[in-house]
Amino acid sequence: MALVLAPRVSDSARARAWIVEARAIVVFSGAGLSAESGIPTFREAQTGWWARFDPERLASPRGWEDDAALVWAWYVSRMARVREAMPNAGHRALAHTAYAGKLSLVTQNVDDLHERAGCRDVVHLHGELFAHRCSACGKGHADVALPSSRAVPERLEPPGCTQCGGRIRPGVVWFGENLPATAWERAAAMTAACDLMLVVGTSGVVQPAARLPVLAKRHGARIIEVNPQASALTDLADLHIAATAATALPILLDA
Repeated sequence: MALVLAPRVSDSARARAWIVEARAIVVFSGAGLSAESGIPTFREAQTGWWARFDPERLASPRGWEDDAALVWAWYVSRMARVREAMPNAGHRALAHTAYAGKLSLVTQNVDDLHERAGCRDVVHLHGELFAHRCSACGKGHADVALPSSRAVPERLEPPGCTQCGGRIRPGVVWFGENLPATAWERAAAMTAACDLMLVVGTSGVVQPAARLPVLAKRHGARIIEVNPQASALTDLADLHIAATAATALPILLDA
């Protein structure tokens, strides 16, 4: 059975007080939050057949050009797993507080669990798994037909664009690609204006996303980190809640 850690009473009380005092809260979420819903990280998902491949072959423009059918099959298998997953208590607590106008959400996750929990406006720094677009002309395709289970072939030809006939790709940021400019600008602006940032379930090593907590600190915001383990951002945090997001966030955000 997985270990579920609960926050210490003194730490949770302090965090709750800061949350009540805050005028503008930004939540910066990462893979640890989705992992509690059963979604593995990119590299953790490379099991079985997929373990043979270098990550950059499955998530780079070069890999797409070399073998789009392999890359599309990999992402279709990931999409099926995300569809099976459900938002956890951490997602729901964030959605409830965001609905009340207390916080804004910036995520490194490409899944749609924040939205399915009820969040209306999520800034996705690394793109969105289901926001398919043409790799040639950029046209968005929201109605791509996908297999109903994770039992997908090892290679699967991507569908064609209805506008130009190019190959449709996942709407995620691959190795070697820039973050979506609009998403980054929005995230940076919200971060600079917040007085409290909740850093939830991220290792803090993926750049440039990991610059956001540094930017928040530079503008005078308090940083609360929610993570069962220490991360690259722990020393930056004013308070580290050593607990899982699904356990800690309902307690902290009930304030």
